Amino acid sequence: MNPFFKADDHPWEELGDGIKRKIVGYTDELMAVHLNFDKGAIGYVHAHEIHDQIGYVISGSFEAEVDGKKQVLKAGDAYIARKHLMHGAVALEQDSILLDMFSPAREDFLK
Repeated sequence: MNPFFKADDHPWEELGDGIKRKIVGYTDELMAVHLNFDKGAIGYVHAHEIHDQIGYVISGSFEAEVDGKKQVLKAGDAYIARKHLMHGAVALEQDSILLDMFSPAREDFLK
């Protein structure tokens, strides 16, 4: 894997329902992913069996939920969801972008 990520060199991967992503980079133990949300797009509440996750707001804003608690997050804010904690987010603005970080890496994203 290239040790550098230049956003303009990587196209967005359409995931559907108003969400697209770019994998920034990964090792066996760590992964970073840009996620772009249309206004109102939903990252449905879910939990991970083996992945801890941090979602850092790059731009726009989200209503984030972690373990049943909700907060509005804006650029520079983040949520932390340890494995087994239910979490999700709804974009409040067009082109809201999260940088999701996972440990270990999400092998399912690489298939």
